[in-house]
Amino acid sequence: MSIFFSPGGLGLAIVIGFAFGFLLQRGRVTSCDVIENQFRLKDFIVLKVILTAILVGGIGVMVLVDGGLAKYAPKDTNLLGVGLGAALFGVGMVFYGYCPGTGLAAIATGSVHALVGAVGMLVGGILFALSFDWIKANVLTVGAYGKIRLPDVTGIPAPAWFLILAIFSIGFFIWAEKHNTR
Repeated sequence: MSIFFSPGGLGLAIVIGFAFGFLLQRGRVTSCDVIENQFRLKDFIVLKVILTAILVGGIGVMVLVDGGLAKYAPKDTNLLGVGLGAALFGVGMVFYGYCPGTGLAAIATGSVHALVGAVGMLVGGILFALSFDWIKANVLTVGAYGKIRLPDVTGIPAPAWFLILAIFSIGFFIWAEKHNTR
């Protein structure tokens, strides 16, 4: 079996990575101006790309799980950790002008400032790793509910949650196209 089709094949990962970067570039989210305008509520292309990725990924996960090729493996729910991480990610995205994926794709297009920001991401990752024992003891224990999913908590099946997300996304796409200010 070739490396492209073997489990964990490096070649396939590289091809998918290049395709992902290409699609980010085609979607214009490798431009820090586009990301800045998302936070200024003037251009919603970033949110449209994210919602599209969630919908496509959600369909893929449901097909794999329903086909017996995968199973859900949720991580532990840690509300404080997720809240702090989301806030840090958002602030970092505003200052950097990219999220990690779009930053790497921007580097591939020749963006020097994206490269400088990527060094900052590496430093942040190292600091996180060095402080993880403290974070685990003092942050990840607050709001820790174990391995739960929305369907488990609400009793609403996963396909229904996905349908709600799809309806919301389509509604948002329609609204964003009517109210796009760029």
